[in-house]
Amino acid sequence: MASDVHDPVIRAYYAYQLTASAGFIWPVFTLFLLWNGLSFAQIGTLGAVSAVLVAVLEVPTGGFADRVGRRNALAVGMAAMAASVAGFVVAETFLAFVALYALWALALSLRSGTADAWLYETLRERTDESSFTRVRGRGGAANQWGSALAMVAGGLLYVRHPTYPFVAAAVLHALGVVAVLSMPENEALGDPAASEALGVREALGLIRTEFLAPALRAFVPFVALFFAVVGTADTYIQPITVGVLEGATATAGPLAAVPEAATLGFVYAGFAALAATASYHAEAVADRVGARRALLGVPVLVAALLLAPVAVPLLALPAFFGMKGGEALYKPLVNQYLNDRTGSRGRATVLSAASLVYALVRAPLKPVAGYAADLAGPVALVAGLGAGFLLGAGALALGGADPVER
Repeated sequence: MASDVHDPVIRAYYAYQLTASAGFIWPVFTLFLLWNGLSFAQIGTLGAVSAVLVAVLEVPTGGFADRVGRRNALAVGMAAMAASVAGFVVAETFLAFVALYALWALALSLRSGTADAWLYETLRERTDESSFTRVRGRGGAANQWGSALAMVAGGLLYVRHPTYPFVAAAVLHALGVVAVLSMPENEALGDPAASEALGVREALGLIRTEFLAPALRAFVPFVALFFAVVGTADTYIQPITVGVLEGATATAGPLAAVPEAATLGFVYAGFAALAATASYHAEAVADRVGARRALLGVPVLVAALLLAPVAVPLLALPAFFGMKGGEALYKPLVNQYLNDRTGSRGRATVLSAASLVYALVRAPLKPVAGYAADLAGPVALVAGLGAGFLLGAGALALGGADPVER
């Protein structure tokens, strides 16, 4: 990593990743919404609004990034994130939260795909795009280590006052705008011949061509199903963890008096620390076991872990740690695979389209999962998600589709 941190461009990218962390608010976000008087039904509605808007905005914001510059799009996204988080401090009505979730969705869609497109193109222009997995993985590690510290602080700040973590997060994201603006724009976008903006029809044609190619035809649905399962299971970490901790501390005396928000902050910090380690070593894992084996094996292993708490509830926390670590390890590998099979022109558009597919699979799964959790309980629901992924992957295999190009 020493050579990376001495490169001012890569150092600026790591600073961006650090300031993009939602660590201050993530462990207490549901608690905060409940503190504001929202019901679980309203919270679920907000999640659906966000998922749908992210899906709708993914491709347009990818095209916007290819048109105005990826660095500029990232700066707008970070500014929108800072404004959204700051708005939570003063919001009082459900409609106000809907508006803030819409702004948040815009920020997420501006950042997804765009950051990876910027990094891959920058490495190709300056050094070698084959180092993408290493740099992306280490950037993810910086994000996760920063999140770990912020999560502990966020839980403690929440105990002082529920709005304090959001104030801290807004300041961090504002600093992120400064970090992004210190990053150079991709040189190819400065060339009129290379940066000619894709029209809507041309963008859709490019997406269709790329996604129907053998390399991506089964890969994108496979990855989308995995990310949908992980993203949906993430919703149930807090209630399941609280239940496990309550059982474990029932006879623990003083430990039972630790505020719930502070305890969750430390648990989520542990998730982030493991995710940081996994992300940092993504390239080493790919080199050791092979990128193809890692891309196929990580989702299957994570899905199998999610089955364990049904038999032994205490295995819920290890399963969630495995899920968080597996997801962090997987993202750099997925993005390397996608970038290697995408041309420079329209790169952000194609990567955003992949994120669109992920969101389209995740959006309907979340309300269905909520209904199932009400009927069977969150532990059974999470196990069902793991089983569902294994069945879906098996169906792809039986249908003759190979998710990862040999």
